[in-house]
Amino acid sequence: MDTDVSATKTLKVALLGAGNVGSQVARVLLDDAETLAARTGARLELVGIAVRNVDAPREVELPRELYTTDASALVRDADIVIELMGGLEPAKTLILEAIEHGATVVTGNKALLAVDGPALYEKADAAGVQLSYEAAVAGAIPILRPITDSLAGDKITRVMGIVNGTTNFILDAMDSTGAEFSDALAEATRLGYAEADPTADIEGHDAAAKGAILASLAFHTRFALEDVHCEGITGVTAGDIASAKEAGYVIKLLAIAEKISTPSKGGTDDAGRPASGVSVRVHPTLIPREHPLGAVRGAFNAVFVEAENAGELMFYGRGAGGAPTASAIMGDVVSAARRLVLGGPGRTDSTIEVLPVLPIDAVATRYYIGMDAADQPGVLSKIAALFAENGVSIETMRQTVHREPGEAAGPGSAELRFVTHRAGEAALAATVEAINGLDIINSITSVLRVEGV
Repeated sequence: MDTDVSATKTLKVALLGAGNVGSQVARVLLDDAETLAARTGARLELVGIAVRNVDAPREVELPRELYTTDASALVRDADIVIELMGGLEPAKTLILEAIEHGATVVTGNKALLAVDGPALYEKADAAGVQLSYEAAVAGAIPILRPITDSLAGDKITRVMGIVNGTTNFILDAMDSTGAEFSDALAEATRLGYAEADPTADIEGHDAAAKGAILASLAFHTRFALEDVHCEGITGVTAGDIASAKEAGYVIKLLAIAEKISTPSKGGTDDAGRPASGVSVRVHPTLIPREHPLGAVRGAFNAVFVEAENAGELMFYGRGAGGAPTASAIMGDVVSAARRLVLGGPGRTDSTIEVLPVLPIDAVATRYYIGMDAADQPGVLSKIAALFAENGVSIETMRQTVHREPGEAAGPGSAELRFVTHRAGEAALAATVEAINGLDIINSITSVLRVEGV
């Protein structure tokens, strides 16, 4: 390489946090300094690493003189601030302080962006600085820049993704081994995929935060965590997994953001909702095993994008881990450094529309409904009549009669599993309520949405 990096300008880089990801970012900044200078046109000088305890043990050995507990002083004297502390505070205050002092900010803090992202974007826009956050969604997968750059001349209609590796590992283990949820979670914890408190993952909150970010970029409207309908995977049973497999499906926790338009008069539909808008939702979903997302195994992530002209696109890779996430962080750092070298205003998101958020009952999709019913004549006809009365059409039905080996035929129970054609959430809810009121129904065992068909 013939580039004379000694003649390049120097950009001061402040790192907030030295955990698994932060330590890997620091290592790259120090070990690959010459290569980064050649790629950016500037020497990236790591001037300090803000931590709570400078003496705490760390997996990556770094020069001790870089550590400081004065994060505020560090960000005030930096050209680029990399925030990897996590949580809402003091991360938010430090990012705002960095923006106020004209620093470019790179963060992987999806929780903060999901809650306070709109306010942070506005501050960055007003200050003319760049706020980048590729690592906040799907780890090493380059998905945010393709949405904002490569697809900038297209119209995205839907984004559907597996954006939480922990839940995908659990559901994949249940699918491949037949394990119950609790056993798959215990294995995920043992292997380090799940935290000691896995609530944010298994209840869908982590995926919802990422869904809000994806929706904001895909549809040029700022969405927050409160705009996302969220359901976790704790209610998914081994029976659900087995039934899905038998029908040719696999269950995944999906984050889905889609633009919905409905026939209307005066800008509203029959229920008085906006006629068009964006639905952002996270929930367990049946998807055909042959669908690209159906083949995503273990703790991997994948995002499936549908656009008017580009058609269907798939982005796949590791969704977590120090090195993969550091890769995404450094991609943002290099991009930001190049902009600082060349000059020009910072760029955050491209908010050019203000699309309303649509509630979950504005969504129409297919459904899987499982129920335990009496095994007697007339049961199916009564259930089918209630589907028809509520405008929900049945696509397939499977029945499994519960009898012990050698038990004679007679009154008993049967597991009934229905997959519907597309229907609205309101119609589906009314159908389930009506069926559950029948004296021949012992219980509704599952209600899951079906996508990718």
